Amino acid sequence: MKRIPRALSEVIESFERLPGIGPKSAARLGFYLLSVPDGFSEKLADSVVNLKKKIKICRVCFGVGEDEICEICQDKKRDKKQICVVERADELLAIEALGGYNGLYHVLGGVINPLDHVGPDDLKIVELISRVEGDGIEEVILATNPTIEGEGTALYIKKKLEGIGYKGKMTRIGSGLPMGAELGYADQVTLSRAFEGRREI
Repeated sequence: MKRIPRALSEVIESFERLPGIGPKSAARLGFYLLSVPDGFSEKLADSVVNLKKKIKICRVCFGVGEDEICEICQDKKRDKKQICVVERADELLAIEALGGYNGLYHVLGGVINPLDHVGPDDLKIVELISRVEGDGIEEVILATNPTIEGEGTALYIKKKLEGIGYKGKMTRIGSGLPMGAELGYADQVTLSRAFEGRREI
């Protein structure tokens, strides 16, 4: 069997490390890059390098932006009394795309998952509790995914907030998302209904 040239093999192996990309998809992408003009390949490479150089993690909400504090956290028109808790930054962007929510966000960086050795201390839960204590938050919207891990993380945060005597409203995004679904892959209508149907927990 003929061996794949090393340079192509390295590209394919790199694509395979991306989430959701299997060996066949990685090979298809690698061979596709061989067929595009040099300018496209160079622009793609530059954009990946710039991603790590220019994008920063917001030191307030842990979302992404080009500054130490992201545009949402800096926006004086946002409702500072609401905070929406999500697992990942891409889910923040999915909610923003709806255009109906005008509060703040907090990105946990994942969910509690003992099987993957992810505990509460590995997430931005302490930072969330600190924000709720100090920022006059009146509603915490727990928008973790409707998975076993997402539900468990939401309940853990609820208990932590109750433990500090938080008297504001705690809501959970409602129906519209099936169990096991992820926010980043939901269509806008489904996500909108889920957000509008949030409930107190």
